Amino acid sequence: MQFYLESERLILRALRTEDVNGMFELNSNPEVQKYVGNQPITTLAQAKENIEFIQKQYLENGVGRLAVIEKESGEFLGWGGLKLIIEEMNGHQNFYELGYRFLPKHWGKGFATDVVKISIKYAFELLKLDVIYAITDIRNGASKHILEKVGFKFIEIFDYKGQPHNWLMLQNPSL
Repeated sequence: MQFYLESERLILRALRTEDVNGMFELNSNPEVQKYVGNQPITTLAQAKENIEFIQKQYLENGVGRLAVIEKESGEFLGWGGLKLIIEEMNGHQNFYELGYRFLPKHWGKGFATDVVKISIKYAFELLKLDVIYAITDIRNGASKHILEKVGFKFIEIFDYKGQPHNWLMLQNPSL
């Protein structure tokens, strides 16, 4: 996996231990956790465990979520990118899922759209994937809108952790 991608405004790079404060701010925020089914974390040690968990995915799966850094300021905005889902979910297994999370102060600025576009290009041009999926809580209309705006197609609603979620898919346009 390439652990460094960029757009005009953003750098996506491997998460590092030095991202612990940004990861804590992100994952301790109840607004961020509202649609993902997780309880907010309460310690820096938990944030460090989150980073180590993702770093392990880089090694084991060759892919994992990346830190999203604003080029101009160098600020940690959140994370995004592809993840290999190994366990069965909605009748699928061993598939690539596109996801992202941002600190609320960075919502509505187009950063999620940038991350989605960078990740799509990476998935289809470099990894040569046939299809990628995305999952959103049905209450999170903004996230579903972003995905559909760049070409993801809504497939169905399914139950994930006791909550209805949208299942979206994007096929490689070169197929």
